[in-house]
Amino acid sequence: MEVTGLSAPTVTVFISSSLNSFRSQKRYSRSLTIAEFKDKLQLVVGSPASCMELELYGPDDKFYGKLDQNDALLGSYPVDDGCRIHVIDQSGARLGEYEDISKVEKYEISREAYDQRQNSVRSFLKRNKLGRYNEEERAQREAESSQRLIEEEAQASAIPVGSRCEVRAPGQPPRRGTVMYVGLTDFKPGYWIGVRYDEPLGKNDGSVNGKRYFECQAKYGAFVKPSVVTVGDFPEEDYGLDEM
Repeated sequence: MEVTGLSAPTVTVFISSSLNSFRSQKRYSRSLTIAEFKDKLQLVVGSPASCMELELYGPDDKFYGKLDQNDALLGSYPVDDGCRIHVIDQSGARLGEYEDISKVEKYEISREAYDQRQNSVRSFLKRNKLGRYNEEERAQREAESSQRLIEEEAQASAIPVGSRCEVRAPGQPPRRGTVMYVGLTDFKPGYWIGVRYDEPLGKNDGSVNGKRYFECQAKYGAFVKPSVVTVGDFPEEDYGLDEM
């Protein structure tokens, strides 16, 4: 292949390798020697620079030739934007060998050894009594959570199953329906009210995560907090959803 002089300062090329199945798009300076270029390619394809053979392909994937003069500049070859440089690994490694992370030895440390470290995150949290190591803060959170649960239970006890109700959630228009479920759930903590809306304004059919709490049509069911539910004489309203 004829080596010529090119003046563009950088070039954007695709890098492929005989060791993996993916391509990378990279930009390089044309002033790099091929030896320096190979050093940079080590971080891309994983092959040792000394074991690389480089082939140049055009944007149409037509083979141009080999980049085989280590002291020549990358820009002295007919490398242009969109070209592909294929790295052939001569080290004896196999295709996909550097992609299989199951073969990478993982560093592990026992819980006891980690607890003895003074520069770990856990040690920092313990010294400064932060997060779950702040007993006072944790006790306060637990007390607040217990108080909220007591308040929700009291509110929920005043909402009988079968009652007509109106749901007024923040940022949403009032919705009317029938109370179908009152109590604790598996999907979130606290007390929840299951409502069957009069129109398909809900999110489910009375079941969440495969567990059924009540029966209704799809999109008619919803679970809301007791604080947004008012029971009373709320006749059905015509929302006009059936109109064309």
